[in-house]
Amino acid sequence: MIDPRHVALLAGTALATLAAPAFAQDTAAAPAVAPPKAATPAADTGEDVVVTARFRNESLQSVPIAISAVSGQSLAERQLNTVENIAATIPAVGFRSGASNKDRTIFIRGVGTITTSPGVEPSVSTVLDGVVLTRPGQSTLDLGEVERIEVLRGPQGTLFGKNASAGVVNIVTRNPTDEFRMFGEAGVTSDEEYRIKAGISGAIVPGKVQALIGGLYDDFKGNVRNVTRNDDVNGYRRYGARGKLVITPSDALKFTIIGDYLNSRDTTPTSVYASTSRTAYPTGTVTNSPDLAAALTASGIGANASNRRTNNDTITDVRDENYGGSFTGDLTLGDYHLTSITGWRQWLNTQRQDYDSVAALSTAFPSGQDAGHVNTKQFSEELRLTSPKGGLIDYVLGAYYLHATTDETYQRTLTSLAAGGARSTTTGVANYGITNDNFALFGEANVNFTPRFRGIAGYRSTWDSLDFYHVRTSSADPLNTGAAALDRPGVRAYHNASDGLDRRGDSYRLGLQYDLGDHAQTYFTFSRGYKGPAYNVYFNMRSLNATTPLDEVPLSPETSNSYEIGLKGSTADRALSYSLAAFTTNFDGYQASFNDVVAGAQVSRLINAGSVRSRGAEADVTLRPTKGLTLDISAAYTDATVRNFLCPPGAPTSCNIDGQPLPYAPKIKLYENAAYRFALSDTLALELQSDVTFSSKVQYALAQTPSTVQPAYAIWNASVALLSDQSGWQLRAYVKNLTNTSYSSFLTAGTFAGTVRFVPRDDQRYAGLLLRKDF
Repeated sequence: MIDPRHVALLAGTALATLAAPAFAQDTAAAPAVAPPKAATPAADTGEDVVVTARFRNESLQSVPIAISAVSGQSLAERQLNTVENIAATIPAVGFRSGASNKDRTIFIRGVGTITTSPGVEPSVSTVLDGVVLTRPGQSTLDLGEVERIEVLRGPQGTLFGKNASAGVVNIVTRNPTDEFRMFGEAGVTSDEEYRIKAGISGAIVPGKVQALIGGLYDDFKGNVRNVTRNDDVNGYRRYGARGKLVITPSDALKFTIIGDYLNSRDTTPTSVYASTSRTAYPTGTVTNSPDLAAALTASGIGANASNRRTNNDTITDVRDENYGGSFTGDLTLGDYHLTSITGWRQWLNTQRQDYDSVAALSTAFPSGQDAGHVNTKQFSEELRLTSPKGGLIDYVLGAYYLHATTDETYQRTLTSLAAGGARSTTTGVANYGITNDNFALFGEANVNFTPRFRGIAGYRSTWDSLDFYHVRTSSADPLNTGAAALDRPGVRAYHNASDGLDRRGDSYRLGLQYDLGDHAQTYFTFSRGYKGPAYNVYFNMRSLNATTPLDEVPLSPETSNSYEIGLKGSTADRALSYSLAAFTTNFDGYQASFNDVVAGAQVSRLINAGSVRSRGAEADVTLRPTKGLTLDISAAYTDATVRNFLCPPGAPTSCNIDGQPLPYAPKIKLYENAAYRFALSDTLALELQSDVTFSSKVQYALAQTPSTVQPAYAIWNASVALLSDQSGWQLRAYVKNLTNTSYSSFLTAGTFAGTVRFVPRDDQRYAGLLLRKDF
């Protein structure tokens, strides 16, 4: 049930609060640091937002795609420093938390890929300066200094590739300028987060060579207490740098060289217990664990929906190195434009996790430690030809190549205690990996029947070559027999498998677009999405029996058919601008994780789950009723459900979930902002802002267990800022989660018993101070 206090809060905020504008106000070629100007109210000019969703600079309001764009300035002012953070500001976007970056992923319209297997790509593509990131964990990077983030909703496979079947998050970083500029940013919060960001931009050779380099450091101690080790966890420490060099030998030729590096350490615990029981679906049977309750009570922990205490007796942390570079060449050939993007990236992920999630060894729960290392490398090349606009047909044609490898080592050590006091230790080690080669030819065209009426046609042909290997050993199976009798809870016996496949698939888009005057347009599109085949490669991979494969059976491609109708426009003075969309998308061969019990322990198995459907409506409205005042309202209604679930071999009979909601798909999600900026003097301005995010209840498990449902909640933030545009500085004080509302960003079954929660950064109220200076 929706709490009436949340409804009242939303209504009151919409009428009375003032919040920062959500949408980008900068063009694609905006400078890294805006030049000084008079202290006039911001965001009341109503300038067009320019995006590159179709590889051209186009007005946000003219693109026939449901798309949101958030400016780098808005991200910085509201301290939205990761892709996970922006999920709160764009209602169609969701984010799955996890103990490690490799477990985290993005959802759009209720669709995403949840898995720890390196043998599958995400359904939502993350693109960094034109380079597609192949693994979900790569997209968890700190954004740093960016120009804007574009979120394209619905299948985008024709232009962005096979892992864009649900949508795209396009990150565009800042460009350097001819004029010498420096910027510095420092922030501190009441719960001990410290953030510093700084950079410099300018011309090495005026008009020919410009450079920008920036760096960041962010440290948060955490908001969960580990009572066993007497320290704070659920924090992070990040530092990194990004450099950008733009070389323009002539008016017709430009080269852009980008390099970035980010080092991060997270201390996300896996065992903050929300309950010592589980509730089964569909029976509603509650299974309590007196042993877990006793273990938590002995540590002084009460399991409840707002618990922020854990009792890990070993260190749980994740360390990441995420880095890479790209070389982009742009050549103008008369009225045509040729672009080449060469990218290389590497992602190293090392994790240590407390497997048993309780402090003391007992006969009920073994004691264990997991340790894993992921090494992902990718090389990509994309070549595009863009035609001029204005003729009967304008188009983008291209070719794409990707070579990616992932090698992973995962080790689990478990110590069990027998009733007589005897101890036994089992260690399992798995080495596994994936090699993926992807080739594609693509194109998209507008057929301009009249200056106001046009057709849209796009196509992509994709070839995939996918190979995997997996070798697991166990100290309980020293002769590598693979006998099931040698399985131990959480550690299976010897396993050795490898396989490969080749597939080809098609993505396409057809549509019509009609301009309803100079300031409005409507469109209708049909899109077919395609996500390539996959393998379920993970630590506890298994066979159905000695001769029949189970987990090593390849997953079929995931395809989707999507219909979308939209209306976009604004008044002539842009006092009102709006974007409305309605959609329905059917997914077949849906690639999803399904929870299984293997040798007495929970595992998540990647399967072709059958068919699902996502349908709904979205609205983004911006009002500028008077000078200096901006109101933004974004809403999404998403009905994402299972149409026909295919139970995997060995699954329980309770997996009949047809008609049930997809995980991470609240039916209603709202985001409301208001901002009012007014001049105090010729050099100073004051800005008042506030925003509210509301989400209806969320089911976090595909298995529909009632104990993994997060009830409806709302989060209210506010800030006040003193600014001097002329001197280039601002001082902002803010409060996150004003009502001190606790919620869980993820709920799941504990390793052996109970239900655990993942605690978000804003699970409790905190205040912050941000100082930024542009020199």
